[in-house]
Parts: sequence; structure tokens; C-alpha cells
Amino acid sequence: MSGWNAWFDERATLRHARGTERTDAILRQKHSIDLASNDYLGLASDPRVVAAGVQALRTYGASAGASRLVTGTLPVHHDLEAALCQLTGNAAALVFSSGYTANIAAVTALTGRGAHLLLDAHAHASLHDAARMCRSPYELFAHNDVAALDARLAELSGVRVLVAVESVYSVLGDAAPLIELADVCRRHGALLLVDEAHGIGVTGAGRGSVHAAGLAGGDHLLVTATLSKSLGAQGGAVLGSPQLRTHLVNAARTFIFDTGLAPAAAAAAIAAIDIVVDEPDRVAGIGLRAALIADALHIEPSAGAVQSVPISSPAAAVAARDALAAQGVLVGCFRPPSVPDGVSRLRITARADLPLGEVARAIRSVAAQTAVLL
Repeated sequence: MSGWNAWFDERATLRHARGTERTDAILRQKHSIDLASNDYLGLASDPRVVAAGVQALRTYGASAGASRLVTGTLPVHHDLEAALCQLTGNAAALVFSSGYTANIAAVTALTGRGAHLLLDAHAHASLHDAARMCRSPYELFAHNDVAALDARLAELSGVRVLVAVESVYSVLGDAAPLIELADVCRRHGALLLVDEAHGIGVTGAGRGSVHAAGLAGGDHLLVTATLSKSLGAQGGAVLGSPQLRTHLVNAARTFIFDTGLAPAAAAAAIAAIDIVVDEPDRVAGIGLRAALIADALHIEPSAGAVQSVPISSPAAAVAARDALAAQGVLVGCFRPPSVPDGVSRLRITARADLPLGEVARAIRSVAAQTAVLL
């Protein structure tokens, strides 16, 4: 191991010099105001969601016990898939153990020999990883550049093409021009994959940006989603046509060779979906808090829950995060290489479950701290 340890030390020294060292230290304290979490609607601790998970534990146990193609498919999986379809307006859904594995499944199962993949330059790391795994030529197109995509698809006439984007991008917080993207893909016969990780539970009254754009169920479009953000649970899903679902069951390696989603997570997600549908004011609360945060920090409010504050350097971003944590305010920290434009940022979540007064007090601390650094 001596040679490996030397290499580990070398990489650690380099990360430290660049200000990109990461840690899994426990930052959440009992009385902290959490503006870093992906729990956008506060459903992870909602008693109804927790109770649904507990009941599933008692009914099914802690694990699905096997791949869903063996004995791992449980009634709660089919119930969750039906609930996701009802929420998003899609005809069929297939649930995975995470949003990451859902994206890997969709890209790798829909590409391969004879296909080409076009990926928005700002798309999530899971889509970039899937591109490297898909055994197809792939390339990036300029972020949200519909004209560039149109031109490239014209050059790929006659080729089976998958285009992958996000509905809301978590770093910059901007929305994809979904109607225009879908139109371009339809005209060229390409299939559009929309990652709704930051859309489900947030945009379109919680039903997502694809539904809001009137594109749900379209022939040239599929949706991927995570259950671990607005829905406060764990897992992921691919949604689209029944034919797509059948293909994934037979071709998606992260479905075939992975143990089924834990039943407690599946049941918790179902309960969360019910709350999203039944409590539109909760979803609207994200926008109210996003506007408050953006106004206090003099930034444009994002299309989603995450508000992004540019910081001068990786080291300054880490210093701001740590100083705020010491004051009982938790914020996220984006640094290279996680940011597509190379600009470090504080990541501040407009969580619907936090009282407005509490958010206002916390943002005053954020504003004071960023003023010192900028």
C-alpha cells in the first residue's frame, strides 16, 4: 500500500491547494437553520411520510431482498410507480434505487450501437457519467442553446439520437427551454430525456416542468426523477411510455442487477406525493422563500428551490460556509469541479417548511458574511 498511500497523499495535497477538499463531517446541529438540505418541502420528517415508511418496514421488512426480476418486486413498488404517473402525467414509470441509477439506466439502455448522445453542458454528473458508459459517441452542446442543438441534429440526420437535459439546473438555477427543445427533437426524430430532479415537487404546482409545459406523455420525451429531494425519501424513477418501461426492465443494468428500492423509501415517497397533490400552498411556499432570499442577497431568484450566490474563490466559499455554520446557519458550497462554469458559489435552499421570519434572520447572516468576502 505504500505506493498507493503516497498517491493518496499527493492527491490530498493538490485538493487542499486548490481549495476543493471535501468532508463528510456532520454539520447539522440541533438548533441550526438548515438552508443546505435538498428536502425542499420539509417532507423527510413529516409525520405522515415517516409513518408510511414505518408501516412498510413492518409489512415488508427493511429490504426488498433481491433484484426486482427475482423476488424483489413488491406491491409498494407498483403503487409508487402508479402514484408517480398520476403526479407527472406519464403513462408508465419504473422505480430505481436512486436518481443516479435511474439516469445511468435511461442513457445506457437507450443508446449503444448505432446511437449518438447529445448532452447539455450543464447537465448533472450522473448524466455525464452515463455518457461515458453508454458505448455511443457523445458530445456536449452549449447550455440551453436550442439553435446549436437544432444544427447538430440536422447533421445527424438518420442517426438514432438521445438528447439529455435538466428541467431546472441546480447550480445556476435556470430553467431549460423545454417547449423549444422538445420541438427541435420532435422535428429531427430525436428522443429528449428531461431530468426533473429539481422540478418534481417544485415547478408546475409540484408536478414538474414537463407537465407544466404540456409535454407529459409526448412521443419524443421521457422523464427521470429522484425521490430524495422534494419527496423527502430515497430512490429514482424513469417515466414515459409503456414500451419504454418494458425496454428498461429488459435492458437497464442498474435495474436488472440492483436490489429493489427499500420498501420504506417507496412507501414514504407515496405519502409525499399525496401531500404534494393535496397541499399546493406548501409547494408555493418555495417560491415565496426564494423571492425573500434573492431580494436580500441582490440576486435573481432561480427557477427552482436552490438559490446560487457567486463567491470569489473556492477558499472563500468554504470560509463563508464554515463561518455561517458556526453561527447556526447551514448553507451548501459549490466549488470546481462540481460547477460547470468554474465559479464557486454558496448554495442556499428555499425550504418551504421553514418559517419566513427564520429564513429572513438566517439570510441576514448570509448577506453579512458574503459582504465581507466579496
